[in-house]
Amino acid sequence: MSWEIYFSEENLINSAIGLGIFLLFLLFRKIFAIYGFKILLKLSKKSPTQLLSQIFLAFEKPFQWLFIILGIYVSADYFPFINQANPFFLKLIRSSIIALLAWGLYNLTSSSSILYKRFNEKLDDILIPFLSKGVRFIIIAISISVIAEEFDYDVNGFVAGLGLGGLAFALAAKDMLANLFGGVIIVTEKPFNIGDWILTPSVEGTVEDITFRSTKVRTFAQALVTVPNATLANESITNWSKMGKREVTFNLRITYDTPVDKVKDVVNQIEHLLQTHSEIHQETIFVTFDQYKENGLEIFLYFFTKTIDWGEYLSVKEEINFKIMDILESEGVSIAIPSRRLYTETETDNVLSLRQKSYTPPPFDQ
Repeated sequence: MSWEIYFSEENLINSAIGLGIFLLFLLFRKIFAIYGFKILLKLSKKSPTQLLSQIFLAFEKPFQWLFIILGIYVSADYFPFINQANPFFLKLIRSSIIALLAWGLYNLTSSSSILYKRFNEKLDDILIPFLSKGVRFIIIAISISVIAEEFDYDVNGFVAGLGLGGLAFALAAKDMLANLFGGVIIVTEKPFNIGDWILTPSVEGTVEDITFRSTKVRTFAQALVTVPNATLANESITNWSKMGKREVTFNLRITYDTPVDKVKDVVNQIEHLLQTHSEIHQETIFVTFDQYKENGLEIFLYFFTKTIDWGEYLSVKEEINFKIMDILESEGVSIAIPSRRLYTETETDNVLSLRQKSYTPPPFDQ
């Protein structure tokens, strides 16, 4: 008898109608994905800003899923085995729509979104990802709490429970809060940006990412080091990427047998080389005969390159070194090689002549 009820002619007709309605919504979804969305994007490009285009892109997938949810809801009115007015069914439909809305907002608040720069043009590469993660966390937390209330879960009681255990939670989360405030200090004071080369007592490398808890630094050995923000905020940070110019300093040692006029010519020619080089910063250039060293005469060089890029810096240094070698070769001046000279003094050996004294024994009394 029960089988006859389930497979009655009326139920089969209503099931077919419900299935047809659901398939119709799937067709609408396909049409929207192929044609409707492209039309909306074209219309949004005519707007003065890109914000409308980003909203459409963020809600593209959630809107496609909305067709499926609406199809399920409408077809349930005809489907004989589902009660459209069932409270649990309605809660599932409302929760699904809330989840789709949260999904779209989550996509819209990505770090690449124009939304942040629209409100504040001064947001930098550190603050935008940091702010994006904070907003996304809030969106997820609110959506979960709203969905929980839909299913009659007492969120207020849960929050009150957290309040009762607040002290224990605070003690357990002490390090987490310290890292959070350290991240806030890094974002507000901005000792470095993403992509900067930094040196700290903990790590040296290029900053790749900054999160609520830690900062990720890629070392020159290509290892990824994760440093807690609390540690990083309390350390001295050298930001090499903030250099306006890059220092070059070294000592050039030539032999002691170099004539004075040759020493002066070498110093003057090297100084002229640096003063006329297009990649050398002209604000500070020192080339001086500095010291008398054990192995030779020392010429001190101190200057800066305009570039701070490591590879370009090495190329400029190499070019300067080759030209200094040309100057020394043209002047016939040799670079002092660390060595020791041993001076020996030849002395005439003095042979001591020992006078042999004759000894005559006293006479013997017989």
